[in-house]
Amino acid sequence: MGGKNKQRTKGNVRPSSSGRAAELLAREGGVVPGFVGFGLSTSNDPGYVPAVHGAEDIDSLVDGDFRLVLRKLSKRDAVTKLKAVQEFGAMCQERDAEAVKGVLPYWPRIYCKISVDHDRRVREAAQQAFEQLILKVKRNLAPYLKSIMGHWLIAQCDTYTPASSAASAAFQAAFPLNKQPEALSFCKDEILTVLQENLLKETADTLSDPQNVPEEEREAKYVRLLTSSLLALKRLLTHLSPPDREAVGERLAQLLAQAKFWKFSKHKIPQVRGAFFEVVACVCELVPELARAESARVCSSVLLSIDDTDPVVLPPLWAAVLHVLSAITGCWSHVSAKKGVMPKLWVLLKEGGRGLATALHPNLLPFISKLPEEITTPSLDFYSTFFTNVILGLSSERAISSPSESAAIVVATVECLRYCLLQHTGEDQELQRVQSMLITDQLLPLLASALESSSLQSGPLFTQVADMLLSWEKRAVLSSSSSSLEEPPSGTEATFRRALTDFWEGLGRLCLRYVDMEEPEQRPLEGIAALLRLIQNPESGSWRQAARRKKAVKISFSSLEGSEPGPGVGLGVGQGADGLPFQEAGTREPQPKEAVVGQVAEGSPARRSVHLLELVCQLAEVNMVHVMERRSESHLRFLSMLLRSFPTRQVFQVLLQPGEATADGLTQGKDLGQEDGQPCDTLTDEGKDLGLGREDAQLAQNPAVRFLLLRVVGWLKQEGRKDTDFLVDMVFSALQCCGSTDHKTRILNHVTTMNLGWGVLLQVIQKASAEAVYVEEYGGWLKGSVLGVSLIGLATVLCERGLRGSSSSSSSYSSSLHTHGWALISLVLSHQHNNETLIGKEYVEKIIDKLHATLSEAKGMSDAGNMEPLVSFISDVASNFFSSVKGCLLLASAEELLLTVFQLCAQDQSITCLSDALLQKLKQACSAGVCSLVNVLETSVVEGSFLHSAALWVKNQLISAPLGLRSLQTLVQAVQSLVESLSSAQRSDRSLLSQFVLRLSLSEEEWKKSRQALPPQWVKSPLLAGRLRASCAYPCLDAWKLRSSTRLPAHLCASALLGHVICTAAEVTSGDGDADSQDTSALELEPLKHTVAEILYALQWCSEMDYSPAIVADFHKMLQDWNLIPRVHNISAHLSLLQTLFSRCVTEGSLWALTLCSYMQTRGVTPGELKGLYGNVESFFPLTEKSVNTLQVLCPWLPGEESEALIALAISELLNWQEGNLNVSASMAVLQCCLRVDGAVESEVLLAAVATMMEWHNSKEEWFLFNSDLGKVSAEDLSLTVEMMRFLSWLISHSPSVLREAQWDFLLCSVLTWLETASENTSVFWNPWVQLFVCETCGLITQLSEFFTAPPAAMVEQLPPELCTEWQEFFSEGINNLLLPLLIKIPDEFREPDEPLFPLAVVRAVGEALTHIPLRQLLENQLPARLVADQRSNLPDAQQTLLNTLTPLLLFKARPLQLAVYHMLNKVMPQLPESDSDSDNSRVEKDDGEAPSLSPPTALMTILTATEELLENILGSVQVGEFAVVQPLSVEHCCILGYLLAWKLLLTFFKSAPSNLRVQYCQYLKESRCLHQLLLHLFRLMPENPALPAHTHPHPHTHAHAPCAEPCSKEAKTFFTEPLSLSVCKTECPQWEVPHLACSVYYGALKDLPAMVRLWWNSQEKRVFSAVDKFTSRYVSSVLSAQEIASVHASTQTFHSMTVKARTTTREVIATYSVDDIFIELVIQLPQNYPLGSISVESGRRVGVAVQQWRNWMLQLSTYLTHQNGSIMEGLALWKNNVDKRFEGVEDCMICFSVIHGSNYSLPKKACRTCKKKFHSACLYKWFTSSNKSTCPLCRETFF
Repeated sequence: MGGKNKQRTKGNVRPSSSGRAAELLAREGGVVPGFVGFGLSTSNDPGYVPAVHGAEDIDSLVDGDFRLVLRKLSKRDAVTKLKAVQEFGAMCQERDAEAVKGVLPYWPRIYCKISVDHDRRVREAAQQAFEQLILKVKRNLAPYLKSIMGHWLIAQCDTYTPASSAASAAFQAAFPLNKQPEALSFCKDEILTVLQENLLKETADTLSDPQNVPEEEREAKYVRLLTSSLLALKRLLTHLSPPDREAVGERLAQLLAQAKFWKFSKHKIPQVRGAFFEVVACVCELVPELARAESARVCSSVLLSIDDTDPVVLPPLWAAVLHVLSAITGCWSHVSAKKGVMPKLWVLLKEGGRGLATALHPNLLPFISKLPEEITTPSLDFYSTFFTNVILGLSSERAISSPSESAAIVVATVECLRYCLLQHTGEDQELQRVQSMLITDQLLPLLASALESSSLQSGPLFTQVADMLLSWEKRAVLSSSSSSLEEPPSGTEATFRRALTDFWEGLGRLCLRYVDMEEPEQRPLEGIAALLRLIQNPESGSWRQAARRKKAVKISFSSLEGSEPGPGVGLGVGQGADGLPFQEAGTREPQPKEAVVGQVAEGSPARRSVHLLELVCQLAEVNMVHVMERRSESHLRFLSMLLRSFPTRQVFQVLLQPGEATADGLTQGKDLGQEDGQPCDTLTDEGKDLGLGREDAQLAQNPAVRFLLLRVVGWLKQEGRKDTDFLVDMVFSALQCCGSTDHKTRILNHVTTMNLGWGVLLQVIQKASAEAVYVEEYGGWLKGSVLGVSLIGLATVLCERGLRGSSSSSSSYSSSLHTHGWALISLVLSHQHNNETLIGKEYVEKIIDKLHATLSEAKGMSDAGNMEPLVSFISDVASNFFSSVKGCLLLASAEELLLTVFQLCAQDQSITCLSDALLQKLKQACSAGVCSLVNVLETSVVEGSFLHSAALWVKNQLISAPLGLRSLQTLVQAVQSLVESLSSAQRSDRSLLSQFVLRLSLSEEEWKKSRQALPPQWVKSPLLAGRLRASCAYPCLDAWKLRSSTRLPAHLCASALLGHVICTAAEVTSGDGDADSQDTSALELEPLKHTVAEILYALQWCSEMDYSPAIVADFHKMLQDWNLIPRVHNISAHLSLLQTLFSRCVTEGSLWALTLCSYMQTRGVTPGELKGLYGNVESFFPLTEKSVNTLQVLCPWLPGEESEALIALAISELLNWQEGNLNVSASMAVLQCCLRVDGAVESEVLLAAVATMMEWHNSKEEWFLFNSDLGKVSAEDLSLTVEMMRFLSWLISHSPSVLREAQWDFLLCSVLTWLETASENTSVFWNPWVQLFVCETCGLITQLSEFFTAPPAAMVEQLPPELCTEWQEFFSEGINNLLLPLLIKIPDEFREPDEPLFPLAVVRAVGEALTHIPLRQLLENQLPARLVADQRSNLPDAQQTLLNTLTPLLLFKARPLQLAVYHMLNKVMPQLPESDSDSDNSRVEKDDGEAPSLSPPTALMTILTATEELLENILGSVQVGEFAVVQPLSVEHCCILGYLLAWKLLLTFFKSAPSNLRVQYCQYLKESRCLHQLLLHLFRLMPENPALPAHTHPHPHTHAHAPCAEPCSKEAKTFFTEPLSLSVCKTECPQWEVPHLACSVYYGALKDLPAMVRLWWNSQEKRVFSAVDKFTSRYVSSVLSAQEIASVHASTQTFHSMTVKARTTTREVIATYSVDDIFIELVIQLPQNYPLGSISVESGRRVGVAVQQWRNWMLQLSTYLTHQNGSIMEGLALWKNNVDKRFEGVEDCMICFSVIHGSNYSLPKKACRTCKKKFHSACLYKWFTSSNKSTCPLCRETFF
């Protein structure tokens, strides 16, 4: 058994095998006790699993996979075992039977182990796997059954239900139901052996290894095994046959004889005790002889545990108690009943069963029925104690809180009381005392307590008492009348009669005690009424009805067919054939024989009826006295409850006073005064006092009618009475005494006319219509004219009062009228019976007419606040009417009412002044009405119907009424709801929906009028963008002024509504509402095409208006919220809209052309589709404006040959321009469209076009509009000039080679003249066509500037020789001298950039042209002088004028103007420091020794100073480090943009200045704190994450700041890594322009002013300090460091005797300085947060330099790099200059030990007169101020 690598014994060629060892031991008969792997059972089955394939025969039967799984089952890990068991089950199911059979020899041991595993999942899986094994091997399991069956039976009793269910399922799979007893019988001995070992021998430590298993787990497993074994024992006994039970009797006796077995009754675990008592009960039932043999132990263990109230133990315990009492006759001889059992029971009962009454109390009746006489003697004391304790249990906390507990106690109490009375019948004095005690001392006090307890009243007590009384009466009658039955015991009849008498007398006293009180409580009176009602009709109890729904097992009393049981014999106990101690029955109803007897008894005067009626009359009489004398409301309510249960003439007769009763004897049952022989005049007199007519006099004889009219009506009329519901119940109680329906109708008609109040009438109608039987009974009154006329009058009064407003409804009567009146109207309109209205149909129609007229009148009244209650009431009524009454919309008045409701829902609340709640009510009413309407409509919309009228009204609202956005939304929502209701109601046929949409659509004429009413400003955007050629007569100046309006054009309103309706209809028609699967087949296609085309037209209009003014932007946002735009495009994909749009484009042009273009771009078309539209291009000629618009749209889609043909036709018309009927402008426009699409045109064609234009210049010069008044020129003439400009611009950019000297002269002269013309007409720049003229002129100038700035290489030699010189010296200067004043003049002419008249496009075009102005022309500009007094400046006047003129425009609220000014000034800024350099020598130092401060250009600083305060107001509330969102193109945006642009100019200026001037500029910035404010603002404007948006693509030609170094390109793009586009014309993502610009400015400040930024950073508070450091380190430092290193690499600056190198990866710069024999190497290390952190200077190699000098130079370099505002190269240059001066002999300043000052770069100039040493002025100033002395730092002499 050694290791694998050990040397084997000689001759041993086979490895060791425990399998062979086991086989050897088996052959030799040896057994190794307790050896793991070998079974200890007596069978010959192998108890191990072979590990590998061997030579053994038995090993070969086990499959290899099975062997592996079986080995896993022996593992200790629960998860491993669970997976192994599941795998085993799956393998048993998948493998063939032969492979599975091989496992059977090894399965018993494994199963016996895992079936009791601690993990419940393993146990469940084991049983499931066992089932699969059984299904596969079937009968082959038989040889191994005995070794498995014990644990199998225990598994079927597992405490984990899924495991036990799985084991039972496996058992049923193995054995059919009839074979299961045989299987258990076959293995009974083995089962008992296993069970006996588990119960008597096993312990927690023997079941599990104490060393490996925790104590809790061991104990839990042991308890579970005990419980399962006990339950398995019970299961075995239950399933074994009687002979088998006798066979195992001896072994059972041995088990019962063990003392350990009986100790289980006191086990600490409830499950064990419960299982033990189940076994005891089973033994007593099935093998009572064994129980008798151990009677002493049985009785003591069971009866003495009677107070065990554990929920698990109590049910089996009491089952055992009852079986013990039945099986063991002398059980009480082994225990003391009075000392050991009964006291425990009394305590248990007194405590209400301790929450287990539902399980305990049903056992009390069988228990007391089996008690012997010696236990119950004396009976009076015993039963008194018993019932007292039982009834006290009702007062326990659990019984009070739990209805089921209380019900169980009550039922047990009454059952036991009935049993005791049956057991104590007779005339003996002792028996009578017991009888009296049961009724007087127990039952009646229980009823008294129930009258004061609502929980007992709602329980089964009253129903049980009623059943008991019924049983007593039947027994009393049966005892005296029965002759065929066996003679009952003597005294039975007298006993029950006496019991009934005592009960009714006691009950009467009890009831009178509560009734005859001046101020009785309501609860006892309600209890009395409920008790009396249930006594009369036991089936009416709610508890009885609920109990019928439950299938419960109850105790059943023995049938009356047999004799009454004698004393000591239990009812129903021992009567069954199965020997059970009690009988089970499914109901507590009397037996059939008793029911028959009861029916016979009821035929005669029943005692109960007599007693009950007498008691009721007595109570009614006493009650009436209190009502009449004391006006007691409580007694009146009690009277109503009595009459509801006992509506008899006798009771009503008692209630009448002596003078109110009729002379006729009503108690004899005469009906309605129909006694023969009564005179007619007597009848008439009888009815006069009741107000009845002559024909109703007979009714006056009825006491119920008299009581109703004399008493009840009076009570109903009492003032201030609010609660009349119980009085209305009296009305119907009285009506029940009327014989015929006609009489009831006449009485109700009379009551209706007695002005009882609408609230009373409402309650009467509610009760009369509560059930179908009542509607039939009182239908004559409900549909009669009396009620109908009254209701019409009520509706009239309500409507009139509502129209007068709330001021007339202040009284309580008015309030009651409104509350009850509207509820009454709603009830009679909404209630239906058998599809008929509750009242007459004619009255319904009249009421609806009145409501409609009132609602229509209220809709037009302005006092809507007072109208709201009225509208609310009518809305509620209409909603109930529409939703409840079928076919209600067949009434014309109902349709009109629905239309009015719809109109209120579809109008804005600002018009109707309705609240949100009321509007919601109206919407619900409208929805209900539409749904009801669709159900009765046919498939057509008839004129005058609701749908037709609603469609016409909606159209009128769209066309005539000016709608605001909110009004439109309300209207659309109402129509959409209507469409959805129509579609949902008509799922199969959509014709109704289609017709409604058709009625809703506008006609062609209506659409045309609405299009013409659209504002014309839309033309400006496409005209200036070149997307539309329009030469129509343009409106006057006022027409272009967009006035803010709150109303939308009718065309937009109609488009939005119809678009929404059509999309909704298509979506609901498609079935799933998916926009991609919209189906328009159910809609009319032709009208739908035109409507969708108009919707696309409206969307295009909004787009061309650039969604302004605000109302249009809000309108477009509303469409986006509705997702309408893509939905409309999806619908258009299902329609052939191309032909429709093309036809509109050809016939009308204009905006239809743009609509067609957008549609084609969205959908995509093929040339073939287009070819089918126009045929050939010749069809467009002769050209008109509409055909030009169409061709402009089609050109990009035309094939090449079509374009060539079109060009040829256009050129042909141009060449034939002298023919008067040709449109030259249109031909030029068509030619231009073709050229822009396809630039490949023959040069001859272009030359011909240019030659034609030159010909026009000679003969038709007026066409060029030179020096014209553009305000008087027509749009058509302007368009011709614009087309010529566009053609010339295209020539320059695409084919400049065709131009010769003459053409160039023509072109340049024309441009200059056009610009002069534009400059003279600035006053008419509001005109879009004039703006187009100026823009095209400037565009042509831009093309020329770009061309001459960098002409194509191939064109340089082809150009005329003097052309470039002429451009530079004459044309360019002339053009720019006109452009620059023009740009400045526009803000003077148009001071409000937000006005629509402002020529923003002109500013953009002029600004773009000026970005190409040469620097020389800017510096030598000819602008009018603009100089400011006292303005300190060294600049020439022209430059100062330029700054003073342009810098204020940086703040003008026009972005193109701001950027144009920035680009021009950005060119000038590098030249400005020269003027300060010239005057630098004359500037003296300050007294404090600091370098003098020098202001940057004053004009620029003025702008910064002015904007700083504005920015503080804008951004002051935002903390530093937080991102302030700026609305694009707002006033704030322009202000911040100007501020940041000014700083970019200042940084450019600073960067261009020499080092000595930078110091002075920095000093000025430091003193003015401008940079301080800038940095604070920047950290409010820069985003927290400056990542570049994905859709942002920077413009390639920009110079915002230098591009980043190569390593940064691989990282994420940010505003610091990507350049900023500051193009005048183009703007992408305007919302990111300011953040990007702020980042650019911060980048420039860090790059050009690092020392000042570092100084600011160190002075900030901790929060700002950390935020700045974190942001800079994360986003800026890496970019700036990489650029510094890259600039060192790319630097072309050379130093004599010094070389500079850079290391990119380590961010190091290495400077090597060598002079003669001196060699110095310095390493400059950039920090992580560069430039905020300090730059470290480390020592490299050095030769020939002293240590002290070396340290001084390192310190100097570190100082220069830290305090100078420049790059590293500039710092190194400064340091080298200092070292050079040192070697040249200039002495160091003995204060700073440096030749050149670190901040102002000055040399030591101040010399001491004594020691002759020189010092820096700044160093001396610091020395004097810090030391408080004026002595020389070196010689200590006074310094002069």
